[in-house]
Amino acid sequence: MDLGMFDGIARRVVSIWFHRFASDRFLRQYPLSGPFALTIKHSNTNRLYCLNAEAARQGLHQGMAHSDARAFCPDLQTAEADIHRDQQFLLLLRRWATRYCPWVGLEGRDGLVLDISGSSHLFGGETGILNAIRSGLMRAGLSAQIGLADTRGAAWALAHYGEGQAATGDMLPALQHLPVAALRLDEKTTTALVRVGLRKIGDLATTPRAPLARRFGANVLMRLDQALGHQAEEITPLAVPPHYGVRMTLPEPIGLLSDVMAGAERLLTQLCAKLKTHEMGARIFVITLRRVDLDQQEVELRLARALRDPQRILPLFEKGLAEMDAGFGIDQLRLEATQTEALPTQQMSHVAGDSEDRLDDLITRIGTRIGLENIQRFLPADSHIPERSFIVSPAAYSDAASGWMCKNPRPLCLFPPEPIAGRGPYPPNHFRWRRVSLTTGHTIGPERITPEWWLEDDNWRSGMRDYWRVETTQGRRLWLFYTPQNPGWFIQGEFA
Repeated sequence: MDLGMFDGIARRVVSIWFHRFASDRFLRQYPLSGPFALTIKHSNTNRLYCLNAEAARQGLHQGMAHSDARAFCPDLQTAEADIHRDQQFLLLLRRWATRYCPWVGLEGRDGLVLDISGSSHLFGGETGILNAIRSGLMRAGLSAQIGLADTRGAAWALAHYGEGQAATGDMLPALQHLPVAALRLDEKTTTALVRVGLRKIGDLATTPRAPLARRFGANVLMRLDQALGHQAEEITPLAVPPHYGVRMTLPEPIGLLSDVMAGAERLLTQLCAKLKTHEMGARIFVITLRRVDLDQQEVELRLARALRDPQRILPLFEKGLAEMDAGFGIDQLRLEATQTEALPTQQMSHVAGDSEDRLDDLITRIGTRIGLENIQRFLPADSHIPERSFIVSPAAYSDAASGWMCKNPRPLCLFPPEPIAGRGPYPPNHFRWRRVSLTTGHTIGPERITPEWWLEDDNWRSGMRDYWRVETTQGRRLWLFYTPQNPGWFIQGEFA
């Protein structure tokens, strides 16, 4: 895209800087009165990250230690910053700004840049579009400074250091009184320029270029040329993510389950084709049925694995659709994949079976009745403590593991230690457990297991344990242990 012209129209760029972006976002959700600041941990110290206007008037500033800020302003209210949510909100604002022009990009973590070339006349000119943007942000409770110029660098400088609007043409008159920091230079370079007397952009523009490049590097001249329009700097809008949703409006209302399933099959075929094009799979599908009385009913399908095969997905919808009340008829179906993940195309093999696919389908079918989170599997954990040697994880969100490595066998049934009567370091010949008298027939052991001292566990306060495998004459195969440091016998498991 040419720097100066856009289809015969002079290029105009708007830069929006949300100078209190993080705090404004938080206060939109949790309104507070008085001085407020968000904090972030830096070098083991909580420091102020973003302040509202009242806190700034109290003399507080970004980067100030939280303890010092409370000393200056005892009424200061604080909360922890959430940078991830800030970025999500900025993406929402970027989408909102596309109502003013199609070319909208991000400017760091707290700004937007818009190329309004050819679109300002839709709002009554440049003044009209700036007023519309300010009004929209004011209604949203966001503080912003806006700059308008021919170049992205000039618009950024005006938004950050001299909010205003530059006339079309030469950018130097509008920028010459601004500090050199307005050229988006790093702090080290800015300080070096100020030390040699180059404080303003105008001073920099009138200085011979060759000495500047030798002493401060080519980046200074590049930023200056970008701001003045001598070097191109494009605005790259973010790509709109694909929307995985399809709909069907029916000429006549339907009410039979077979008709609804036929419509769902057509929608699934279209949606899965789109998912395949982008090499994506869906974990959650939502089908919405709109009745002729404008009432809507939704059926959600949560899958154990990401899929895009309509023949495998369609039967899983049948139970949920059968429970829907069609009323006087359904006139629209809408199907959407609300949660997707990457599903690259894989090479098919004649030796690969479909047992894994069948297991995933079985988990999905059972999960639609009792919930996917309630179908769980055991996974190995790196611990020599018996009760910590495994974890329980939902089967739909984990893969089966085969790394169960253990030199000594472990019982399939583990339970909290139950005391029994016994003396000495060897298993008792006779003992009573769960109201049953048992006689020791064969023993294997001991296997000494020491506690993990770096973890706090009340069950292991008695110290090390000596485990024994005991086969009783009654046929029970038990797992006993003895605690030498605090003498006593316990049963913790039973072999199958």
